Parts: sequence; C-alpha cells; structure tokens
Amino acid sequence: MASRPDLGSRPVVLVVGGGYVGLYTALRLQRKLSRGRAEIVVVDPQPHMTYQPFLPEAAAGSVEPRHVVVPLRRTLPRCRVVTGAVVGLSHADRRARVLPAEGDPYELSYDVLVMAAGSVARTLPIPGLAEHGIGFKTVGEAIYLRNHVLARLDAAASTDDPRVRQRALTFTFVGGGYAGIEAFAELEDMARYAVTHYYPRLSPGDMRWVLVEATGRILPEVDLDMAAWTVKQLTARGMDVRLNTRLESVSDGVVRLSDGEEYASDTLVWTAGTKPNPLLASTDLPLDERGRVRCEPTLQVSGLEDAWAAGDLAAVPDLTKPDPGATTAPNAQHAVRQAKRLADNVAATLRGEQPRPYRHAYAGSVASLGLHEGVAQVYGVKLKGWPAWFMHRSYHVSRVPTFNRKARVVADWTLASLFRREVVALGQLQDPRREFVTAATSGGTAQLPSPSPADRAQAG
Repeated sequence: MASRPDLGSRPVVLVVGGGYVGLYTALRLQRKLSRGRAEIVVVDPQPHMTYQPFLPEAAAGSVEPRHVVVPLRRTLPRCRVVTGAVVGLSHADRRARVLPAEGDPYELSYDVLVMAAGSVARTLPIPGLAEHGIGFKTVGEAIYLRNHVLARLDAAASTDDPRVRQRALTFTFVGGGYAGIEAFAELEDMARYAVTHYYPRLSPGDMRWVLVEATGRILPEVDLDMAAWTVKQLTARGMDVRLNTRLESVSDGVVRLSDGEEYASDTLVWTAGTKPNPLLASTDLPLDERGRVRCEPTLQVSGLEDAWAAGDLAAVPDLTKPDPGATTAPNAQHAVRQAKRLADNVAATLRGEQPRPYRHAYAGSVASLGLHEGVAQVYGVKLKGWPAWFMHRSYHVSRVPTFNRKARVVADWTLASLFRREVVALGQLQDPRREFVTAATSGGTAQLPSPSPADRAQAG
C-alpha cells in the first residue's frame, strides 16, 4: 500500500463530482465534521446535482425541470464548490488538474480523495448516431427532448405532406433499461394527451413509437414476468417494442434496424446504458477490466491510502451475494447508500478510527409508465398499475435531497392534478440568439431564413 503522508490539522477533502455520491458525501461530511476540522472541495462541471429518476417526468411536464436539480452552493454552504472539470489526477502526489468553466487550468492539492465523477452515456460506433441521437442523462437533454417532441407535433399538424407528417410523428428510442422505458412511456403519454386535447388535425393513431432493445427482454432489474407485463401494457397503447433488435444506422432521417426494417424518423433517443467517466483514464487509480475503480468493501480504493470511490464508476464488492467477485449494481439505490457509508468512513479515519464495510441487499426497482401507470418489484412484492406508480412517486420524493426540493416536487404534482397539462414547446430555448443575430446582421430589414428540415429536426 502506498505510503501515507501526515494529514495536517485541516486536511483538504477533494470530492470529484457533484452527482449522487458527490453531493450526499459532501452533505454528510459537512454535518459530521466540526467547523474547521477539514476543508471540503467539490468539483463538478455543473453547479447542481441532477436527480435523474425525475428526468422522465420533467420531460413529460409533470415536474418543473428546475425542481429536479439541487444547487450545490446552496446545499453545501460549508464546502468550497468549484464549477469546472477535473481533467487529470495523481493521487501519489495528491494533486488534481482542474479546468474551470472559464480561465486556464490549474493544480489543486488535496489530502483525501473522494472519486465520485459518475458515468457517461455508453455509445456504439453506429453510423449517424452522433449526428442525430439525443441523450437522456441531464436536465438539459430532458428539456430539449420535450421541446423536440412537441415541435414535431406542431410540424405534423401544420403540413399536408404525408411523408413529412409520418416522419415527424415517428419517435425511436434505443435501450430497454429503466431510463429508456420511463422516457419512452412518459413522453408517449404526454404526446398522446397533447394530440387528443390540442391537435384536432391529428390523432394518437397517427403517431408511431418504437423501442429498440438488443436483448430478449426489457427491465433487467425485475423478474421476467414483470418485464413481459410491461411490454404488454406498452403494446396495448399502440407502442412498438422490438426485442432482439439493434440499431444499424441513422442517416438523412432514416432509421435502419437489424431486422431489416427501414423507416423515416425525426427523433432518435439513445438510452442504451452507461460507462464509467473517461476521466479515470487520466488518473493513477487502479481500474478493473470494465474501467471502474477497484475498491475494498469499505469503499477505499484498493491499495491506496486516503482515496475513496463509490457509485457508477466504482467496482465495490457486493457482500450480500455468495459470489466473491460480485460487485454492486450502478444505480441510484446503491449510490445514495454508499455515499452515506463513505462519508462516515472518511470522518472515522480522520478521527483515527477504523472504517466499516458497505453492505446493502438490493431492495428492488420502481418505474413509471406514464400518468397513473407503473411497475414495481420491491423486496419480492410485485405491483402493477396505479399502486406501482404511487410507490414510484413516494419512493423518489423521499430520496430527492433537501426538504426544499421535496416540497417543490409535491407542489408540482398537486398543481398538475388540478389543472390541465402544460404542453407548450419552447423551441427557441435551443437557439435563443438566432432571431437577434439574424436581425443584427441584416440591419433589421430581412426576413428570418426558413430553416431546412434537418435544422428543424435538430432545433426541435
């Protein structure tokens, strides 16, 4: 094990990442450590933490997008928050290279490391994916996707060209995990409501919603019978679920699948898994064959002193399983609980005490399939429909950080139950300066140029 330098009277604890693990760890550390006991520095490219389980509801308009993010500076008043990215790290030297939002990169010294940079979208070298795909991991992507879907409804209702209408009303999602299924179901539910209430020239039957999943099932976190029930519910709503099917390419608005089908679609949403943050390749931390940080059951980085990791990028032994090589799944349930144990262990070691191992048996999963519809399997209990949907909301509102955000989310749900759903598209958010720039460059006399079909598809 590497030699451990003497920690000063006020050691610096560097938390890389402000997501689940980063926020919860820093939040608990600032509560457990007396003022002045340590300096906690949190570095993240965004000044907020995103509660990702609420992204589908934010995209569908059930929750205000601002209410699914937790501002780091407000929540962590006793921490130093740096808006920037760690682009390199040498734990042997206890130094990290930080690229701030503006300005030149600089070196930051620390004593204790908490690696919590999370994961990024796992993509494949599919022709056209980078140019046409839409991710679904950030609140910005959720807002973009909502505006894009509603803009496609506007486009379809404003044309008499059947080819343009068919292409605009065809929505393709790739990936049948929880993120993909929830986004797929919530957005279809929103679009169906919008078409029914506000688009008399359209009908729900005009839309085509296609889910592409490479394996033989969806929702791998639940039993096969629950996954099959979910497919049945989605297909009953007229949605097309393609199992054992891969996306081959997407170009010029044409989606090509491995089963040989080709069809026009303006929308391609990619939710086919994640991978550890590529930052890890620029560190001296030990990694496993999947690019994750090797960890001990205590969440300490294997072979290193004063280095800790948890969440999606950490290979943490799962002590609840008989297989000695089993590691915990990369999900929010483990991340939140690991952050609590990690913070307690860091505080304990700063006091000269021994850390404790992390142990948590997977409780199960809950998912929303649209308003009043859901699926859940928790501690062996299987729920469907409204009870599962209610459990989904109850569980996640209990887990979102801070009372402030809990209250705002509940208020959103309450108001949504009293008034009609908001389905307006704010497409100008995607390019807010376009009109001004056009006016300024033309002296304010020229008409705005008509965007091309590809521009309209991208701008939403």
